[in-house]
Amino acid sequence: MKKPQRAKGPGMARSLLGSAAIFLAMAVTSPDIASAQSYSFSALQIEGNERIEAQTIITYAGIARGATLSAGALNDAYQRLQGSGLFESVELVPQGNTLVIRVSEYPTVNIVNFEGNKKLKDEALAEIVSTQSRKIYSPAAVEADAAKIVEAYAAAGRLAARVDPKVIRRDGNRVDVAFEIKEGKVTEIERISFTGNRAYSDRRLRRVLATKQAGILRTFVQRDTFVPERVEFDRQLLTDFYRSRGYVDVQVTGVSSEMARDRDGFFMTFNIREGQQFKFGAVTTVSEIPELDVAEFERLAKIRSGVIYSPAAVDLAITRMEEQALRKGANFVRVEPRITRNERDRTLDIEFALVRGPRIFVERIDIEGNNTTLDRVVRRQFRTVEGDPFNPREIRASAERIRALGFFSNAEVEARQGSADDQVVVDVNLEEQPTGALSFGAAYGAESGLGLSINLQESNFLGRGQYVGLSVSSASSDKGGSLTFIEPAFLGRDLKFAFRGSYSTTENANSNYSTKMMSLSPSIEFPVSRNGRFELRYTLARDELFDVDRGDPANPADNGSSILLQNEEDNFGQLWKSGLGYSYTYDTRNTGLDPRYGVLFRFGQDYYGLGGDYEGIMTTALLRGQRKVFQEEVTLKATLEGGVMHSLGDSESRILERFSGNGVMRGFERNGIGPRDVTATNQDALGGKYYAVASVEAEFPLGLPSEYNLSGAVFFDVGSVWGLENTAGTAGTVDDDLHWRSVVGASLLWSSPIGPLRLDFTKALEKESYDKEQTFDLTITTEF
Repeated sequence: MKKPQRAKGPGMARSLLGSAAIFLAMAVTSPDIASAQSYSFSALQIEGNERIEAQTIITYAGIARGATLSAGALNDAYQRLQGSGLFESVELVPQGNTLVIRVSEYPTVNIVNFEGNKKLKDEALAEIVSTQSRKIYSPAAVEADAAKIVEAYAAAGRLAARVDPKVIRRDGNRVDVAFEIKEGKVTEIERISFTGNRAYSDRRLRRVLATKQAGILRTFVQRDTFVPERVEFDRQLLTDFYRSRGYVDVQVTGVSSEMARDRDGFFMTFNIREGQQFKFGAVTTVSEIPELDVAEFERLAKIRSGVIYSPAAVDLAITRMEEQALRKGANFVRVEPRITRNERDRTLDIEFALVRGPRIFVERIDIEGNNTTLDRVVRRQFRTVEGDPFNPREIRASAERIRALGFFSNAEVEARQGSADDQVVVDVNLEEQPTGALSFGAAYGAESGLGLSINLQESNFLGRGQYVGLSVSSASSDKGGSLTFIEPAFLGRDLKFAFRGSYSTTENANSNYSTKMMSLSPSIEFPVSRNGRFELRYTLARDELFDVDRGDPANPADNGSSILLQNEEDNFGQLWKSGLGYSYTYDTRNTGLDPRYGVLFRFGQDYYGLGGDYEGIMTTALLRGQRKVFQEEVTLKATLEGGVMHSLGDSESRILERFSGNGVMRGFERNGIGPRDVTATNQDALGGKYYAVASVEAEFPLGLPSEYNLSGAVFFDVGSVWGLENTAGTAGTVDDDLHWRSVVGASLLWSSPIGPLRLDFTKALEKESYDKEQTFDLTITTEF
């Protein structure tokens, strides 16, 4: 085997040498020709070509037989042949009236090898390089491929990577090309710091950035590598963070990135000029379009003076006004926010001006990058279609809706000039990301032992934007599963169609009876306001109560389960429920104007009695709020929820219709609280007609470096389940009174490499002697 030689390319020296050879040959052959201003050849002779046709070479040279040529034209012919990239060497040798064009073709690439690569596989590198087997070898292409490989490693955070291309000569005018790679270490972000930040700590600002510091999980977490292209994105994230909180003059004046001496780490510093925090001042509306009523649009601003300034509030007001103009048939109306600064009291007066915009139309919408997601899923996020008047603000809003889908890691929406001055083309460039999630859960109870659950979710099923969820749970006495399907754009409209099915069984779960429950529930949900939605649903359920302890006839003290005294015996076995229900939900946690606050309110009722064996009304309500305090380092959450089950007519609820407190109050097992048969032989959980739970929680950092992604939480829950319809004949054996329970707990939250993990540890402060505690709960979620 020949010793590998470094690839050689056609340099300037070789070009000059070839040109000199032409003139030297002409001078030796005929001094008169060398000194002449022009000359001609009656014949052209091609030598050395194997794969390339002679006529192709003559075409590249651009020389015709018998044509009169100057010395410069002959040199140009040489340059054209050499610049074609087909020949390793070129000689033009005059021999009398014949010009001999002698070439040496570049060899054919036999194989392409990658050596020393571990982090990037051969298949990935082969897609990057242009040098391929059975193609013509090109020194320039090989050098360019080496640079591309270095760039690929830099994008993976390995800025110290080096690539040395080698060429091995083989017989038959073939070569092997080997890229010798030294990957180097990952160039990690050792430290991210900030200067000029007074309102927010370094730790809070680090959570805003896409770039993360390297920590103990540096082997798994890829965001701790230095990617130069991400720096500008981080600057924009910081700017948006401050502006959404009233710092309108914020500037990220610079980002310094200093590499460590051994090139394996970076130290990044963001220089911030915060400025002052501003609030809204006077808010007014004017119109330069006579046919539009100012008072009608002024009511749509909905901005209160004295509130911290938010660009989102201004954009929302403009959107409402421009939509109102469209409803009134006024096209090309633009709302310009004219801002006046009041430095003394740090307020911003906003004047919304209704003006006539340019007459520009949307020619078409081009979507690229959605390999899995169907075009229609993206297109329905646009309220503008081809032929509509162009509204830049609506296009930006459409881009935000596309990003909010959660299907894409990057979504860029831009407008460019169309085929005419009054036409624009909207380009949508997307990068898809995983949309599936696999969640594992575990819980431990003193009586029930270890329980496990698995949840499988796909939020972009078959690229249609549909949600499919499947869950399975199992414990020593409980088993269950559920299936959920959601179509978010039913019939092509903003209607969410959902179908939910569930099945569960309990085998003497803290009781002397077993249950089977199955339900099917289709529903339709639609918006009634920006943050409010309304749902209509139908529920068909089949519940079964069996394996009831009927007591020991030989033992008068054991008269069986007290549920025998709650219901007639002919109500045991399978019973059907059929009913209609509705829910109203108001949620500002993700769409609110102030990112520090959020409220969720839900109220719903279900009426059972459309056939079936039970008639009654179930009412539930939930109110939840959250607020970030202490420079947004701590998140406070409070929840209040409750429910009432009211039977109608001659119906009487069973355990299967009542509330059990499952999943509502932490720290207790399934059927662990509520009315109970307190006799020594049974102590059955009976469920209750009423439940109420209040909870407060504080989530906070643990003081560890932010790259560890660890935080803590403490919570306090208080609540109860109580009330039965009929306790006749159960005096002294059934307790259905209102007894408040309280639980204190601590949680460890970890954004682990495989997904969010939560561990809850609880202790009941106040409980009844027959309650069943659950002291530990674990949940982990991963994505795919």
